[in-house]
Amino acid sequence: MKRFILSILLALLVAVPAIKAEVSFTVKPPTRVHEGQRFPVTFRLTDANGSDLKVSQINGCTLLYGPAVSTSHSYQVINGKGSSNTVTEYTYYYKADKAGNFTIPAASIMADGKRMTTKPVNFAVLDLDAANTPASQRPVDVNDVDTQAAGRRVNNDDVFVRIILSKSSAYEQEAIGCTIKLYTKYSISSFLPTRQPAFDGFLIQEVDLQPTLNQMETYNGQNYMTAVLKKCIIFPQKSGKLTINSGNYDISVVQYDNVNMGMFQVRQPKEAKIKVNSNSASIDILPLPQPQPEGFTGAVGTFSIDSRLVGNSFRTNDPATLIYTIRGTGNIKYVKEPVIDFPSEFEQYTPKSDIEASVSGNDVSGSMTVEYTFVPQSVGDFTIGSDKFVYFNPQTKNYVTLNTPTYPIKVAKGISAPVTTDQKDVENKNSDIRHIYLGDKNPSMTHPIVVLSSWYWFMYIGLIVIVVVIAVVNRRKARMNADVIGRRTAKASKMAHRRLRVAEGFMKSGDSERFYEEMLKAIWGYLSDKLSMPVSQLSRDNISATLASKGYSEASAEAIVSVLDDCEMARYTPDSSNRMDSVYDRGVNAINQLESNKK
Repeated sequence: MKRFILSILLALLVAVPAIKAEVSFTVKPPTRVHEGQRFPVTFRLTDANGSDLKVSQINGCTLLYGPAVSTSHSYQVINGKGSSNTVTEYTYYYKADKAGNFTIPAASIMADGKRMTTKPVNFAVLDLDAANTPASQRPVDVNDVDTQAAGRRVNNDDVFVRIILSKSSAYEQEAIGCTIKLYTKYSISSFLPTRQPAFDGFLIQEVDLQPTLNQMETYNGQNYMTAVLKKCIIFPQKSGKLTINSGNYDISVVQYDNVNMGMFQVRQPKEAKIKVNSNSASIDILPLPQPQPEGFTGAVGTFSIDSRLVGNSFRTNDPATLIYTIRGTGNIKYVKEPVIDFPSEFEQYTPKSDIEASVSGNDVSGSMTVEYTFVPQSVGDFTIGSDKFVYFNPQTKNYVTLNTPTYPIKVAKGISAPVTTDQKDVENKNSDIRHIYLGDKNPSMTHPIVVLSSWYWFMYIGLIVIVVVIAVVNRRKARMNADVIGRRTAKASKMAHRRLRVAEGFMKSGDSERFYEEMLKAIWGYLSDKLSMPVSQLSRDNISATLASKGYSEASAEAIVSVLDDCEMARYTPDSSNRMDSVYDRGVNAINQLESNKK
């Protein structure tokens, strides 16, 4: 029976898709060390096989022995996704020769074919007098329960939340890693965000994680237990200094009260409620270099393109497919669909796009596949024109242009094509000879001259008017085709409602994350087309200002900006699925209001 249960568990583990964590190499410093004591220093390698470990001596301390190597494995399933974790620890034991501040030098190890290095970490060795100091007079220590007495004031450096950005400056649309982390010297019994940090001016790619308070970290020379509350990849939408506003949190920390039980004392835990504000994080966003090359639509990162034509024979009225794939790292989820130059003799259908993206470190990698379905309508030789994809590489600070090949194709007559009939000479089926009609003996002209008829001149003038109207219409159509901005503005509502229908499908299926993502893409794309501005230059302030300058009412601008704010907030707010109906209706009404309520 035990073997049977074990086999079932193993089968379930195999059936769940596993996600391997990111490789890391960190150092765990000692907690509380006094002069003359021995203490451990542990180097931790996660999810990799290590070799050639190099560790330097700690000045002022004596190495007793090491390393002692231990390995642990873990596996967990969250929301149907499995994650495996392997940790190898190398522990060295030292003796503190004297009191003072010391530094653990950087250590290195070979892992997965590259050398990984830890950061130098500082720690303090206390003198013997500090060991005899009353706990109430010692600083709060995460590993010293005696310093966590009930009634003691919780200082700002005892419990705090940090917003950590992976870069101090970046370009527009460049990916930036953002981590919100809790630091505490106390145990936490409850944690409630009352106001989340505001990411105004950014698009956000969330990272799924389960916060756990189990990582020790040294910050400003002090030891803390840490938990990652939120991790996301943010994409700045405008240049300048952008600030992520602080968040507010209600936290209950656990302190201890010593209760005298006569012959012994016991520690009784008590909760202390505190309010914590995170820091505000600012970053300098650089504008994309000017002038921007033709064909650039806002892609920032490193990408590659590929296209292929499905099939090698084509017939009229038979559908065919051209598949276009963009792969790379960057703002792949916000790349616009390429516009392919198909011959005018081909009937085209709405392209179908599919985006697969995942977070890798502090960036987003993935692919966008677009399927273009077309139907040849004529027989002959045709060419599907090449397309160029332009993106900006923030590493080289240059624009890169990639080209797809042209596709010459030969179209034959299909079975379902309308059959053309060859002209044939009319055959006379009469076999008898009819008598010649002689008519009147004295013929006379009884019909008026057509040129002298009034209806002739009315018809002549009418034909001239029709020719003039056709010429004017063709000229106007040519002028409209040349006006790219005008056509884009005119089609803004149509494109927005098409994406709204996609969002409605996600709403009906209960997929809130994809729903809010499609709502944002629909509204941002609509405003970009309507205001003739790239998405990277759109912000709440210039949306309102531009709509006002074009004569739209202030209520219309506030309505659509309000929908944007709700979508941005809902993407990282739990239990936001029950608001999808309201957000969808308001989004549709806001777009319709902009289309009809112009002052």
